[in-house]
Amino acid sequence: QVQLVESGGGLVQAGGSLRLSCAVSGGTFTNYAMGWFRQAPGKEREFVTRISWSGGNTYYRDSVKGRFTISRDNAKNTAYLQMNSLKPEDTAVYYCAAGLRLNMYDYWGQGTQVTVSS
Repeated sequence: QVQLVESGGGLVQAGGSLRLSCAVSGGTFTNYAMGWFRQAPGKEREFVTRISWSGGNTYYRDSVKGRFTISRDNAKNTAYLQMNSLKPEDTAVYYCAAGLRLNMYDYWGQGTQVTVSS
């Protein structure tokens, strides 16, 4: 059974940085495209970014372009989300997801809280 475990969330001041990790087990990591999503209180879950199986193709929502970077280390079965210049509106629970097909996610992590104070 494929399992995803996020880590790295926390409380940070506006302008600060965090790096989230998503460790994948129980499957062949290179079979999966990876994505990050987030859900703020009272709002629907929204797409943040995704990366292809090899890492050669990435895509970001407009509001995080230039601030967030997704990456993956296929040797460590781990995906990352580097978040810089954080803003209070980035506050949310962040989820990683894995999918056999790009933009279709089959497995989800439990989420990690990111709180950005002003």
